[in-house]
Amino acid sequence: MKGVDILLPLLVLAVVLSALGVVYAKYQSRKLFITLQGLEATRDKMDIEWGQLQLEQSTWATHGRIEELARERLKMTTPAPGAVVIVRP
Repeated sequence: MKGVDILLPLLVLAVVLSALGVVYAKYQSRKLFITLQGLEATRDKMDIEWGQLQLEQSTWATHGRIEELARERLKMTTPAPGAVVIVRP
C-alpha cells in the first residue's frame, strides 16, 4: 500500500498543475484576443482615414481645380484660337 500512498498525492498534484495550466492558457488567450480586437479597430480606423485621404487627393487633383490654380496663381489664360499652332509630323 505504500506505492498507492505516494501515487495518490502525485496524481492530485498533477491534476492541480494541469488545471492551473488550463487557467493560465485561457487567460493568455483572452488577453491576446483583446489585443487583436484593439489592433483590428485601429486597422479599420486607418482604412477609413486612407479612403478619406484618397478622396481628398482626387478632389485636389481635378482638372477644374488645376485650371483654376493656373489662372489665379500663374496668371495663365487660354490662348486665342488664332494663336494656336498645330504641329503635324
